[in-house]
Amino acid sequence: MITTYIGVIQFGFSLLFGVALSVCYAGIERTRKNNLAVVYSCVLLLFVQSSCWWLFGIDLTSKLYPLIIHLPLILLLTMYLKRPWAISIVSVLSAYLCCQVPRWIGIFGGAVFRSSLVEHICYIAAVFLAYYLFQRYVAGTLRQLMETSTKYCVMLGAVPLFYYLFDYITTIYTDWLYRGIDGAVQFMPSLFSIVYFAFIILYHVKMQKQVHAQRERDMLAAQLHGAHSELVSLRQMQNVAAAYRHDMHHHFAILQGMTSEGSIEKIKTYLNIAQSDIDAITPIRFCENETVNLILSTFFTKAKHVGITMTVDAKLPSSIPLSDTELCSLLSNGLENAIFAVARLTSEHKVISFKAMVHKANLLILIENPYAGVIVMKGGLPQSSLEGHGYGTHNISAIADAHGGQAIFSSENGVFSLKIMLPLRK
Repeated sequence: MITTYIGVIQFGFSLLFGVALSVCYAGIERTRKNNLAVVYSCVLLLFVQSSCWWLFGIDLTSKLYPLIIHLPLILLLTMYLKRPWAISIVSVLSAYLCCQVPRWIGIFGGAVFRSSLVEHICYIAAVFLAYYLFQRYVAGTLRQLMETSTKYCVMLGAVPLFYYLFDYITTIYTDWLYRGIDGAVQFMPSLFSIVYFAFIILYHVKMQKQVHAQRERDMLAAQLHGAHSELVSLRQMQNVAAAYRHDMHHHFAILQGMTSEGSIEKIKTYLNIAQSDIDAITPIRFCENETVNLILSTFFTKAKHVGITMTVDAKLPSSIPLSDTELCSLLSNGLENAIFAVARLTSEHKVISFKAMVHKANLLILIENPYAGVIVMKGGLPQSSLEGHGYGTHNISAIADAHGGQAIFSSENGVFSLKIMLPLRK
């Protein structure tokens, strides 16, 4: 008799264990309202379970278990506790799978002592240990993976779902497993093999994506570092130009000496050299923003050296709430790509158009240039077949996305255009 009573108690602890793990896996917030809902639900489910057992017996109750226990629990998690359907279902299925741990501990204890009573007692004791271990070491990771995406949630629920169906079909609704039917015996090993290899493939794909993303982050960091170094060099040139202008009285003194000697040719030569030096280190003033002036001056000179005409229409204020490094990366990558494309043209029409302005708290940049050949677009970005090229467009897009803006690359009628829109938040 006592064995029967302990068996009934074990059945109740099994229910409480499954409900507690399901709630834990589903990530239910521990508020007073939620706690009361779970407690009342446990009492109601225990009552339904006990009533079914008393009226219909343990065999029929076990067959009705999905309808009288599991389905109401899923509805509770989804409709009252407001968890997504996928997470609620996978949580309940995972908790059902975890019930195997105390079951096996109970079977082992009963086999050692050859006693059904010991089996029930070991099961009840194992429930507490298993809940502690699953709650502490499994629940957080499982919950995080389920909330990553619906795809991951479905993948995580595949094994618990198939085990759930396998267990009910082969041991509760039929006795196929106990009769050694090949399909029943081989099903779970085959399933675990399939899931194992599917996991390896999906993990490999995920790692490849992470490596690619890390490579792009590294390239962006390198581009920003290079932009910072370039800005430092440009500002050093600007300081040199200021010092050169400051020392003009020394040049005048030299010129006066040459004048007293009547050396007109020396004077012309000296003036030409001085003018070239000043032009080389003095940035052209396109707008009020000094950083933009430095960058545009550099690329204006680069374009001129390779026979490209660069037209600039920049109406930018002295201060822009955007880091100089990011601004340099945007302009440098855009203009570098434009010069590279135009320099390859065989025609004499080698022109790059640059426009920039601030309109309604948005920084607007437009770079247009002719091109030759065919431009292949992928994911909204132009693709380059040359080694080491193509990272600039990714960096432009990444910076625009980071500021909640847009970078639109397009080509039409032989003209490539880059349009950048960045909200300027002060």
